[in-house]
Amino acid sequence: MSERELPDGTTERLDRDAPAPLHAQVSEQIRTRIVSGDWPPHYRLRSEPELAADLGISRGTLRRALTTLIRDGLLVQVRGRGTFVTSTAIEPSIAQKLNTLSEDFARQGVSYTTEVLSQRVIAAPPPLATLLDLDPGQSVLHLERLRSTTTGPVAWLVNYVRTDLAPGLDRADLADRSLFGLLENDHGLKITTGRRTFSATAATGRVADALGVPEGFPLLYLEQITYLYDGRAIEYSDVWIHSERMRVTSLLSRR
Repeated sequence: MSERELPDGTTERLDRDAPAPLHAQVSEQIRTRIVSGDWPPHYRLRSEPELAADLGISRGTLRRALTTLIRDGLLVQVRGRGTFVTSTAIEPSIAQKLNTLSEDFARQGVSYTTEVLSQRVIAAPPPLATLLDLDPGQSVLHLERLRSTTTGPVAWLVNYVRTDLAPGLDRADLADRSLFGLLENDHGLKITTGRRTFSATAATGRVADALGVPEGFPLLYLEQITYLYDGRAIEYSDVWIHSERMRVTSLLSRR
């Protein structure tokens, strides 16, 4: 176990004998500082040589730690200016990766709750049946959930899942588990690809009530179809996101 006192007076502890590699320990320490507010939005980190020296690690190890946090949307690097803490609004990576919101929240250390408002088997209406490659009237799970963080409700999720590929899903506990995780771990399904479409919309009716916003409030709307490894569609979803509590960020590269 080694300890280093940083310029702000705090002490970082790295356990070189622990199973977790050093870069993972460093990324978790920085993540904790960001989530706790010790490093507020727009805070600029010390330069890589300084920070690596302060922590007693190599620059390569530090870069791996920073890359993890950039990928998770907690840090952003600006060429010529340095590395900064991002906005306090939650910025999941759902624009780049086929993750669920719960998976992104868990990865970023965001505390959240999920309220299941409806979980029942229904007959798939014709447009939805076509999207999921089902016959009209074939059964799907209709799932409605409200996901909240400490700031309040952030997303209203409506999912339709093929029950022929995941029997008994209507009896599963989806308040505490990721839908994708349950499909993969309990039903042996291999989810590989998906198509997501983002657009702006105005809050109305039940969605406005659930998210605690007035009618007409601007929301981010996400439409998704998810596919298995063999090309079969498994799930369709509509998601309405509170635009002031969560933003979707894309990390881009130019070849």
